[in-house]
Order: sequence, then C-alpha cells, then structure tokens
Amino acid sequence: MKSKITLKDIARELEVSISTVSKALKNSEEISRDTKEKVQAFARLYNYKPNNIAISLKNKRTKNIGVVIPDIVHHFFTTVIRGIEKYANAKGYNVIVCLSEESFDKEVINMEMLANGSIDGFIMSLSSETQAKNDYNHLKEVTEQGIPVVLFDRITNEIDCDKVIIDDRMGGYLATKKLIEQGKQKIALITTDDYLSVSKARGDGYRKALLDSNIELDESRILKLPTMEMDEERIRNFFDSIEFDAVLCVNEIFAVFSMRVALEKGLKIPKDVAVIGFTNGLLSKYANPSLTVVAQHGEKMGEISAQMLIEKVESEKEEETFQTKILEPTLVVRDSTIN
Repeated sequence: MKSKITLKDIARELEVSISTVSKALKNSEEISRDTKEKVQAFARLYNYKPNNIAISLKNKRTKNIGVVIPDIVHHFFTTVIRGIEKYANAKGYNVIVCLSEESFDKEVINMEMLANGSIDGFIMSLSSETQAKNDYNHLKEVTEQGIPVVLFDRITNEIDCDKVIIDDRMGGYLATKKLIEQGKQKIALITTDDYLSVSKARGDGYRKALLDSNIELDESRILKLPTMEMDEERIRNFFDSIEFDAVLCVNEIFAVFSMRVALEKGLKIPKDVAVIGFTNGLLSKYANPSLTVVAQHGEKMGEISAQMLIEKVESEKEEETFQTKILEPTLVVRDSTIN
C-alpha cells in the first residue's frame, strides 16, 4: 500500500465500491455491520486520514448539485444549465453554478470550494486550459473520495465517471456532407486546437466527409484558434489568404462573424458561400441570413446529466459502474445553406 492511502485504495483492497468505503467510515446505516467493521479496521491499520474534500462527505445530503462550466457566453451552456435545473429542481435539488472562464486554476478553486460540504456531486464541462494542460488531478481527488461526478460535452477518458456527450464527429460529418451535396468544394474550417475534445471530434468528421467524397484536404483552409473565444483579426486574415465557397465553424459565434466577413467581401450567402455552425442558439436563429447549424441538444444533455448524477448520489448499490451516453446531433437547415 502507499504511505498515504485513499478511499480508492481501501475499496480496491477490500473489493468494494468507493461509495461503500465512504459510507462505512461514517458509520452509515446503509452499510452492513460486517462491512463497516472490516473497512474501519483496515482504515485504522493503514492510518487512513481523510483530506479536506473527504470531510465534505456528510451522512446527510445537502440536496445541492455543483455545476462548473467554461462560460455563459455560448448559448449551448445556458441550455445545459436549463436542463440540469429542470430535472434537479423536480427532484428537490438546488443547482449552484460556477464559471471556470476557461481557466484551470479557477476550475480547481471552484471544485475545492463546492466540495467543502456544499454539494452532493458535480456536473461539469472541462475548461480549455484544463484540457490543454492535460491535468486532471483535481478531478481524480474528488472521485477518489467518493464524490460523484458527471462530465458533459468536454470530457476526458482519464477520469472514471459518468459522461454525456453528443456525437461531435457525426456532427462535423453531417455538416460537411451537406455543404458538399450543394456543390461546395473549397470548404474552410474554423476550429480550435485539437486539445479541446469537441473541436478535435468535429474536425475529424470534417476530414472524413471530404475523404469519403474524394475531395482533397487542404490544410490551408483550416484555421485553429487557441480557444472558443472570438479573434476577429485572425479570422479576417484567414479569409483574405484562401479561396473558399463554404465555411464550417465549431460554434455559432465564429459562424455568424464569418457570414459578416463574407458579406463585406461582396459575396452572396448561400450562393457564393454557404455557412454552417454548431449550437442552435438565438444568434443562429436571428442572424441575417439565418444560420444553418448542428444542434447539440444542450437542454436534453443537461437533463440526462442531472439524472445520472442524482441516481448516483441516491444509489445504495455497492458496485461502482459508469456509463457514457452519446446523443445524436441534428442538422437544422436555414438560409445560410441552400434548402
């Protein structure tokens, strides 16, 4: 055993779930007497000391759910929160929302603050900086102490927990095929660096659609920005440097701005340039022309995330199992493409 053991170590050695160990150490009536005695004796033998996050695990539930999201600028995250609140409130739970603002440090601080007795579990989407650093120790610490976590949209396979995503690869594929079917051959992609899981998957779908249609991939038509934040100058310079007859963007903000640049160049949409973005938000609906998008079904994603977390919080099962639910994207066709 390690000199500093965790709940996960105890669970592995005794072949029970982390949740069972956590409850046994707090003398929960949900756990049998024999199991409690075995767990408590093992913990004493190896001088187990709970850390600050472990202290937050109380016998009585708080009926609060902590939600950590990268930002509220993008419509998608607001719809996810709506879905979480809709389901959680109906089950008698409150929702506490924190913003990481794409910052690793702020994500860690938010989790430490909420885990200190404030919430029963987390629902979160990883910040771009967390995925760039590939550092998930704060998540591992939380899960090892028995606090349930559900990751949505931006996830990592480094953490054993429940996850809810949309098939972003399929979304990128469907959007690109739509453009190809309209006769577009010079399709630009505005995305982010590949460390952002959703962007990589959407880019993979874009590449596969080109390959399946025997269209040569031109890397000069791919612009990778560091985050999902707008960079008007780089996008303008990008369009000045390439020939293009269509644009696929990984969010609706990039897409709406791309339409603006195309119109400024005297191009007609969708005749000269067709545009598709991700996220079926208000910007897409009320843009002029209205924007064709890949709908991510954020509200449904939020409802499923809340359901998965609450079921885990209230479960009395000793066996720990995790699942990943994948939603199918939908193409919502509007005026930025030919109907």
